[in-house]
Amino acid sequence: MSMLPVAEAQDRLLSRAKPIQVSETVSLPEADGRVLAADVPARLTQPPFDASAMDGYALRGDDAPEPGAELRLIGTSSAGHGFDGVVGKGETVRIFTGAPVPSGADSVLLQEDADKIEGGVRTTFPVRLGQHVRPRGQDFVEGETVLKAGTVLDFSRLTVAAGMNHATLEVFRKPMVALLATGDELLPPGSSPAPAQIIASSTFGIAALVRKAGAEVLDLGIVPDDKAAISAAVERARRAEVDVIVTLGGASVGDHDLVQATLVTLGMKLDFWRIAMRPGKPLMVGSLDETHVIGLPGNPVSSLVCGLLFLEPLVRKLASLPPVRREAMAGAAVTLRANDQRQDYVRARLLRSPSGGWSAEPFGKQDSSMMKIFAEADCLIVRPPHAPELQAGDPCPVMLLRPDLLG
Repeated sequence: MSMLPVAEAQDRLLSRAKPIQVSETVSLPEADGRVLAADVPARLTQPPFDASAMDGYALRGDDAPEPGAELRLIGTSSAGHGFDGVVGKGETVRIFTGAPVPSGADSVLLQEDADKIEGGVRTTFPVRLGQHVRPRGQDFVEGETVLKAGTVLDFSRLTVAAGMNHATLEVFRKPMVALLATGDELLPPGSSPAPAQIIASSTFGIAALVRKAGAEVLDLGIVPDDKAAISAAVERARRAEVDVIVTLGGASVGDHDLVQATLVTLGMKLDFWRIAMRPGKPLMVGSLDETHVIGLPGNPVSSLVCGLLFLEPLVRKLASLPPVRREAMAGAAVTLRANDQRQDYVRARLLRSPSGGWSAEPFGKQDSSMMKIFAEADCLIVRPPHAPELQAGDPCPVMLLRPDLLG
């Protein structure tokens, strides 16, 4: 089977993915980062009354068009404790920010624009009709649709939802992603590995990536290179009705790579495997009925690169979330040699150039087994298939590992 170009592989994977349209009701804290499944109307009017925007004096604007007006103080209006009377001609009420503007008053004079006199105040600044008054319903009115279905909830939208008196919201269900690491050589972190064993690390990075993308994780643990054990783990995922099964390692076709063959036996329809990319060539994509299956390489760096390119966009589409914008341009810090038929993802640091732009400096070693370099990298320089030599200073596409890095 020939190797599939990265872009074609991404298109084939995502074209089959449909956003999950099942909704659930969650509390406001649980709704952060989720997508609304229904419009959210206001359950009340905000502000519920004409409110003062400042500390000062509530009065009739016609009583103080010029400085020097003397007004009789007849009461106080504070937040939660309004003035029940009516402000008449020549009268004023001491008022505080957020308090109801009393009946009869239509303006608020700043406290620093008045001098206290016996029994009242004298204005030192002209009053403009309606000044420093927040009219009833200025923010929203009862029944108004403020948040629409499909909106991604964040700190500002949760604030307005709470302000509209919603304690819960209807959102789309999160995708569920099962993670299955395979290999006789793997042990969990904290173990004491024998000479032929290694610590399983990919699961933790992929799990974090999946959660960040908006999904829940079902960790199926580490399974030995045994068809019966792999089958049992996959069946556990199917009973849990997960949306995606992700295997880590064993997806190739070597003597000890049993994942692909086992999944095919269980009914998986293999869409493709072997991608024209480096690192990450042995990627597998298929489906078990309606469940997406992605077989990531066992190599930690390869699995993370493939996770960014394939798993993250898949999960976000299932979750009705927009894709993460990781594409950017930077100058090449060094000359990059011509490329072969595979698309390269070169780990690099981003550096500020003297002109204020960004340049990408590749690490000297690019062995895909080196997790430390991946952790230190800011981006991946993307070298398309058969790309010609790139001179230092020339622009090159990069894939940001931390999308907010460039601001």
